[in-house]
Amino acid sequence: MNVSDNLDKFEAVTSRCTIIIIVWNCWDHLFNCLDALEKQTFSNFQIVIVDNGDATSQQIKRVVYYKNLSYLKSPGNIGFAAGNNLGLEEAKDAEWIVLLNPDTEPKYDWFENMLSAAEKYPEFSMFGSRLLQADNPLLLDGFGDCYHVSGFAWRGGMGLLSAQFSNKPKEIFSPCAAAALYKGSVIRDIGGFDKDFFCYMEDVDLGFRLQLAGHRGLIVPNAEVLHVGSATTGKRSSFYVYYGQRNLVWVYVKNMPGILFWIFLPFHVLLNIAAVLRYAVSGQLGVVLRAKYDAIKALPIIWQKRRIIQNSRRVKLMKILKVLDKRFLPGLGRAINSLWK
Repeated sequence: MNVSDNLDKFEAVTSRCTIIIIVWNCWDHLFNCLDALEKQTFSNFQIVIVDNGDATSQQIKRVVYYKNLSYLKSPGNIGFAAGNNLGLEEAKDAEWIVLLNPDTEPKYDWFENMLSAAEKYPEFSMFGSRLLQADNPLLLDGFGDCYHVSGFAWRGGMGLLSAQFSNKPKEIFSPCAAAALYKGSVIRDIGGFDKDFFCYMEDVDLGFRLQLAGHRGLIVPNAEVLHVGSATTGKRSSFYVYYGQRNLVWVYVKNMPGILFWIFLPFHVLLNIAAVLRYAVSGQLGVVLRAKYDAIKALPIIWQKRRIIQNSRRVKLMKILKVLDKRFLPGLGRAINSLWK
């Protein structure tokens, strides 16, 4: 079904669709993103910009020029997680929530194809885009998030030829929040993002909690988005290492349900040891040790969160096990190899 042939049918839905973009000192990327949104084949949506940085008056004047856009200044750099929660408060009546990174450029029919999938597959509550590398669009930057039983998470297909992947929608563990669509009711029901994560893996945590609540994720292959990736923080910076490695522990402890937590805990411990060794070799031992120390120090609080999440779990363990990556070499082997790149 083509949405442009059914505009009246989608009018009510899209008028209650809000795109949230968190900005932290990456305005050149943001303006490219907003330009791409203005060129969408179907663009009846609201945009909320949450500014975590220090925008100049000229930048603010330029950004509010775009139609159907609200600008919010956060109290400071509150992070991606809390920033999105602030955006969710602004979009409290939205039926659909889109999370979009400022360093993305959606293809002209991206939003139309996302909405079409949401209409065609009502049994799903979260939808991911086909992310393409901005500097080489023939290569994937992600085809949905994968989560291994060890606690390692990665974007599926990253670095591989996009043409190798199917053009048919496929069930995934969770969408990458760089370009994702969620039912507004379900994201609000679970309380939005965990603000304690600040940045990195907060979307995996969100996806895991949605899975535990009985919701499913779908990749929409024809919804294509160019993605620069880590445009403001750097892919191997101390910032990236600290929050990625701290939050890796928290996602697992909070969400891995029931007996699965104890069965796969040895693999999780091995994964963390491998991470420490990898970053020690690259001269970042201090950063990764601080990340693991802070992760462990906060475990009493994380365990309290775990109790709340697990007590409200609506699906059986086998359903969760089905959507986890259980392969040894492609899964755990890939996780360890990735840490050493």
